[in-house]
Amino acid sequence: MFRSNKKSNVWVLIVLITLIWGYAWVLMKESLQFMGPFSFSSLRFGTGSIMMLMLVFVMRVGIPPKTQWRHLIMVGLLQTTIVFSLVMYGLRFVDAGKSSVLLYSMPIWSSLLAAKVLKEPLTKVKLLGLGMGMVGLLTILGWDIWVEQNLKAIFGELLIILAAISWGVSNVYYRLKLQNVPRLQVSAYQMLFGTLGLIIATIMMEWGKPISITSMSMYYILFTGILASALCFTVWFYILSIIDMVTATLSTLLVPIFAMLFGSVFLDEKLTIGIIIGTVLILGGIFVAQMFKGDVEYKGLDET
Repeated sequence: MFRSNKKSNVWVLIVLITLIWGYAWVLMKESLQFMGPFSFSSLRFGTGSIMMLMLVFVMRVGIPPKTQWRHLIMVGLLQTTIVFSLVMYGLRFVDAGKSSVLLYSMPIWSSLLAAKVLKEPLTKVKLLGLGMGMVGLLTILGWDIWVEQNLKAIFGELLIILAAISWGVSNVYYRLKLQNVPRLQVSAYQMLFGTLGLIIATIMMEWGKPISITSMSMYYILFTGILASALCFTVWFYILSIIDMVTATLSTLLVPIFAMLFGSVFLDEKLTIGIIIGTVLILGGIFVAQMFKGDVEYKGLDET
């Protein structure tokens, strides 16, 4: 009875954090009315970094050894600086829901990179799943190329796909260099170093550009920084201690689904046939590759 209730509680937490992550895409899109994409990312992850470091201090996780700092810097640049610089800039041209689907193609790139770098086998079923995902990406891009013919949207979509690839690279690098370091420690310090990279990018790209600090823009920063980053990461680590990695990874597929629903409700984003078909193929492909991947376990850091 206790184990059943505990499992039920875990799934309540999974739905809660994926709802928050999905809603965060709406706020990320809306934040561009008040400031540039780099400025928002710096403020969001600066807030998140402070909260994560406070959590590390309270839980007495400690400071990582200096021999690991260069690896944490690399993961921070790949996963926080590059990913969210590209995502936020791409959001200027792409709907929030569609952007979330493209970014969550990350497991496709992680699997391909893991096969090349980590020598993980690509089974027939896994290849089928990856193939479905690639067709889904081409479907979304192809729809804009042949039907919408919006070059800015296509440019934004390509930026977000590059962000997904960078996220995949960071996961492989994490497995190579940081797998034995506590995950909470890695997440907190890679976010810190990634935030420093975002601040440098902000100075280079948006120095002197106006930042409108209002109650609404502060809400966007605090919600995405404290709730969507620090709080959800903390809950995520708790979930990972209870359920297996494959199930946890599959559960994150709820994020783009919620993001598309919230984008449709709050931002009046249209769900075209191309987006729907592409989304089904991408998420279905990831589901197939993860659910039937055999003994190969996907490991990486998750961030939204």
